[in-house]
Amino acid sequence: MDYTREEIRRAMTLYAVTDRAWLRPGQTLAEVCAAALAGGATFLQLREKELDRAQILAEAGELRALCAARHVPFVVNDSIELALAAGADGVHLGQSDLHGRDVRALIGPGRILGISAGTVAEAVAAEAAGADYIGVGAVFPTGTKKDAKPMPLSLLRDICGAVSIPAVAIGGIGEDNIGFLAGTGVSGVAVVSAIFATPDPEAAAGRMRALAEEMLHG
Repeated sequence: MDYTREEIRRAMTLYAVTDRAWLRPGQTLAEVCAAALAGGATFLQLREKELDRAQILAEAGELRALCAARHVPFVVNDSIELALAAGADGVHLGQSDLHGRDVRALIGPGRILGISAGTVAEAVAAEAAGADYIGVGAVFPTGTKKDAKPMPLSLLRDICGAVSIPAVAIGGIGEDNIGFLAGTGVSGVAVVSAIFATPDPEAAAGRMRALAEEMLHG
């Protein structure tokens, strides 16, 4: 499903990134994602580094259907090949995943391309490479990537100001610190534990959505 540039920008508001490490006994990833979407998540990325190809494709099929029912963009992390095989709306790649490839040519014009960027130069290069949005961080300390150093908010502002595509902030964002991102130029926030580590992901997503809207629009 094709999304317009404006739809992609709006979809950045509350960008949920999966992490099955937080699943409780008997709980499925699809159940938690369905709750997150019901609560107000506006974008969903499947990021599961410990699964094999068959498992990722099985999870992706369920999540793609959930997202399509709500007209929420769904992307797969790291792998162009898996994103295409899963019929995802697009792919999100880190700098190490690019390898000099023309990713836009590989995925085609209709799919969403997200690229992680930690510097102004990387952000500008990502836009030139055809990215529809960039993921910027880590903006706060995070347990998801223990080697990631928090980014000064001044750098986040510089990165957002250097590109015309939307930027979604990621890294340690929760209810207690999302407000600090106001005025940085981000189009939204990407969260993992703020939704997936909670006993009630639907309620958590609802609170984060409200806080994200307040941060963005006052």
